[in-house]
Amino acid sequence: MFKFYQVKHIFEILDKMRCLRKRSTVSFLGVLVIFLLFMNLYIEDSYVLEGDKQLIRETSTHQLNSERYVHTFKDLSNFSGAINVTYRYLAATTLQRKRFLTIGLSSVKRKKGNYLLETIKSIFEQSSYEELKEISVVVHLAEFNSSWREVMVQDITQKFAHHIIAGRLMVIHAPEEYYPILDGLKRNYNDPEDRVRFRSKQNVDYAFLLNFCANTSDYYVMLEDDVRCSKNFLTAIKKVITSLEGTYWVTLEFSKLGYIGKLYHSHDLPRLAHFLLMFYQEMPCDWLLSHFRGLLAQKNVIRFKPSLFQHMGYYSSYKGTENKLKDDDFEDESFDIPDNPPASLYTNINVFENYEASKAYSSVDEYFWGKPPLTGDVFVIIFENPIIIKKIKVNTGTEDRQNDILHHGALDVGENVVPFKQSRQCLTYLRLGEFKNGNFEMSDVNQKVPFDIHCIRIYVTKTQKEWLIIRSISIWTS
Repeated sequence: MFKFYQVKHIFEILDKMRCLRKRSTVSFLGVLVIFLLFMNLYIEDSYVLEGDKQLIRETSTHQLNSERYVHTFKDLSNFSGAINVTYRYLAATTLQRKRFLTIGLSSVKRKKGNYLLETIKSIFEQSSYEELKEISVVVHLAEFNSSWREVMVQDITQKFAHHIIAGRLMVIHAPEEYYPILDGLKRNYNDPEDRVRFRSKQNVDYAFLLNFCANTSDYYVMLEDDVRCSKNFLTAIKKVITSLEGTYWVTLEFSKLGYIGKLYHSHDLPRLAHFLLMFYQEMPCDWLLSHFRGLLAQKNVIRFKPSLFQHMGYYSSYKGTENKLKDDDFEDESFDIPDNPPASLYTNINVFENYEASKAYSSVDEYFWGKPPLTGDVFVIIFENPIIIKKIKVNTGTEDRQNDILHHGALDVGENVVPFKQSRQCLTYLRLGEFKNGNFEMSDVNQKVPFDIHCIRIYVTKTQKEWLIIRSISIWTS
């Protein structure tokens, strides 16, 4: 029988192939279907049915009919149907309207420590009154021990009654009868049996949580039950989503740890739920997520810094072992994400490989990298519409390439846009100042510039022998 790591190897090979996004999606998902047949997997509401296994064995020995292949691919790529689970509502009122963001938590009884109440508290305390109107929190108490669940429900309802009444907090439970087999599973990676059972059940816990949350909001973020949040994290998330408008993405990451701070479109949740159920015994959930992202044609991780969520638990939910993991990119105060209005970018600096100009203007952790610039070289941002700017900040160089900065340069703002070759340019510019140690920052720009700004130009005032990295260009509008 083919092992999952062999499928992973095939995905890695395919990942190196250059192809259009849509073709990539078909290729990835198509290969997944073929290997599902070889692995004799068939999922129906989380159960692997023996009769269907036999049918797949017979089918896999024959060449696939093209029409059947396309039909199977469509079934796999459009897992939009809900998983048939009857949930128990442990504490909830009717959700009166769809929210902007659902925050999902799954929790089980720990041998040491319990951080769930602190996590819920942090979510609500770090949100403003206006932000609270746009979020809902769903807690899946996935513990089979009913006595523990009753104690937790009592604690939650006592501490957060007003949020439950307001429809901002729901506590649910998926009964044990809906779970697949959790004992005698494959011991991938030579994990002990109890570890395999723990992580396999956790995948199902998350799948049932995702399934429940599919229609509660426009977006969904997964947290673990031992997390604290930065202040106004929702506003930061909304800014990032706005900045990526028109960009294809499957997962945005606001923490580098585990299954913390991973954001999805709610319309992808049913497929993700089915996917976790399909491979629930293969590997931990955070590993599966990277495969899910790749299958939906998001090749690279899109992660934002500083992180919005921090792991605070000291003891793991698995065996109560110590877990001191911390996200060193986390900041308590929600980072001031720039507005970066829609714009086109142009430079005559020689670009190195695929470190193109747009990467300096992106809110993602990436940058522009060019060969040594000459006197008079420019890097220009042309906004779609004239804007009023409050603040401009430009950083060059990186920690590991501290000399690849703009050693001699200035920043100008322009107006009066006219067509230029295949793009546009501003006719007149006003110089705001010089770069110092590779950086430029200016506040109250709107008080210094007498016109609405249509262009920003970084101007090289002296040739340098070092290459140039423009790490970030941040614009805050009025």
